[in-house]
Amino acid sequence: MFSGAWRETTMTTVELQMPDENIDCEALHEALGSLYRDSVLIPPGRVVPMLAAASMLQLDTLIQQCREIMKDTVNDQTVCSYYYSAESYGLQNIRAMCLQWLLDNLMTQHSEELLREVSPDLMKEVIASSELFVMEVEMDVYTMLKKWMFLQLQPTWRGPHRDLLPDADSWFAGSRQESEGTPFLETEQGRAFVPVFQQLRLAYIICDLPSARVIDQDALIPATWLTPVYKEQWLALLRAEQTRELGPTDVYVSDLQRTSMRCGGRLFRDEECSWRWAGFNFGWDLVVCYANRRIIFKRSALNKSCGLGVSLLWQRKVAFRLRLASLDRAGRAILRRETEYQVLSLGKDEELEVVNLENEDVVFPIYVTCNFLYLPREGHFPE
Repeated sequence: MFSGAWRETTMTTVELQMPDENIDCEALHEALGSLYRDSVLIPPGRVVPMLAAASMLQLDTLIQQCREIMKDTVNDQTVCSYYYSAESYGLQNIRAMCLQWLLDNLMTQHSEELLREVSPDLMKEVIASSELFVMEVEMDVYTMLKKWMFLQLQPTWRGPHRDLLPDADSWFAGSRQESEGTPFLETEQGRAFVPVFQQLRLAYIICDLPSARVIDQDALIPATWLTPVYKEQWLALLRAEQTRELGPTDVYVSDLQRTSMRCGGRLFRDEECSWRWAGFNFGWDLVVCYANRRIIFKRSALNKSCGLGVSLLWQRKVAFRLRLASLDRAGRAILRRETEYQVLSLGKDEELEVVNLENEDVVFPIYVTCNFLYLPREGHFPE
């Protein structure tokens, strides 16, 4: 180029147009320099530009070094940039690792900065997954999405964490007033978020009265989405109360992944506790107990409120899977256990040991999440 009949032959400075905006001068300098050195020091904050430069120059050794650094430094500050880069440059194992980190941590951490960085496409993939560690119930997924959407629309918002939800509610209320009551997801600003909110499992939100009221008052979700869900849940309630249908008889993993109830909680320390998830109704009086390093499902009303009431049927069935994880400070799993999808059949006051951690090196808190399907979503109505 410099000795032939080219324009650059007489130029003192040659400007190179990079095909990738992630490549900067420093990354190009280091990537070319790696050809003459045995090793290159890459800080985590520089790994994305280095990966971009290495990918353009097809430097496999440098790409592998970037991959190892990314694998060891995934956290709330790097996960999104690593995910987008891994997707762009074909690092499928890093992409999968970042996606798993988000599934484990998006609802267990409370980070406004993280929510700002999650794109609609990435959020759609996370929310659609049955692997998402839902803390509490599906309504909490909706609340998190409301905060996320507000931060996407108002990226300059800053304030205490406790003010985020009230400020989001206030902003959407103002928008609703300006649009004369049009559901936000049907407005011009809201349409971009429709694919994400379509991943919510609305059937497990509207079965709890306070949650149903919030959904109605917020008016983010169009009535055309909600009406068929209300019908479906009302028919499901009638089936549970007025037929002999006990629940699922077989486990269809695809159905559980797509339509199961997602709920979860935290075990903050190694001490006995028990809980129910609000909205887990239709006569299934299920109590989750933790004691002596064991998680136990028990069917017992114990004279406490159980939502829509306790079933008088001697036996009930529910399809379920339980997962738990202990995460380090960076959000990476140091313990992970899960059961297979299975049908649970319990009589009154009967109990089942689901997980035993007696011989595990357990670090608290432990995050517990379950997928439940207590009635098949399709099928004929028994006579």
